[in-house]
Amino acid sequence: MNLNQWLKLRNINVKDIRSIECAFVHRSFLHEHPSSYPEDNQRLEFMGDAVLQLWTASYLFNLNPKLTEGDMTKLRSQMVCESSLAKIAFQLGLNEYLKLGHGEILEKGQLRDSTVADMFEAFLGALYLDSGYESINPLLTEIFKDLEEFKQFNSVIDFKTELQEYVQADNRRTINYVLVSVEGPSNQRIFETSVQIDGITYGKGKGSSKKRAEQAAAKEALAKLVK
Repeated sequence: MNLNQWLKLRNINVKDIRSIECAFVHRSFLHEHPSSYPEDNQRLEFMGDAVLQLWTASYLFNLNPKLTEGDMTKLRSQMVCESSLAKIAFQLGLNEYLKLGHGEILEKGQLRDSTVADMFEAFLGALYLDSGYESINPLLTEIFKDLEEFKQFNSVIDFKTELQEYVQADNRRTINYVLVSVEGPSNQRIFETSVQIDGITYGKGKGSSKKRAEQAAAKEALAKLVK
């Protein structure tokens, strides 16, 4: 089954299938095939992350019975964390359409949570840009219809949420995550991120994805704040 057939099977109509295919193009593939697609999926991942955050916030806000702000924050973090998104993509079979460079294939990048989760976010971003909320709303509603699964699925400590809850004790304080650097070859990137509270850096962290680096930075910040 090709990607176009996958979409039609789920009654998802798109205007430009080529633009959707870009969501599955890893930077390593484009490096080896520079003229095959106009760009890799990194910019679409940025868009998809924003779309997913907004969709999940709206979805949880409108649930009955109503959830508290703290419960919404915790549940959303479990719904959109890297491991949850990768699990969803694997269940849907979307990783089969991932286009990787030779080195990434040898390293089994198609089975790596960070790569597959980024691809899924890029897919949502591409759908949104192509057809708006009409294309992603039914898909995400079906995916997240059983929230109990996501409440139980993520057993990993979410340091970003813990830091957010700690800082929320004072509503005047703001948290920002800043990408400091990206090092290494395309198939072995190392991201470094800092976390700032009211413009002051409280922690730094490194990881194989931006999300993992942010978690590491939040963990370091918590270690400094909670003493």
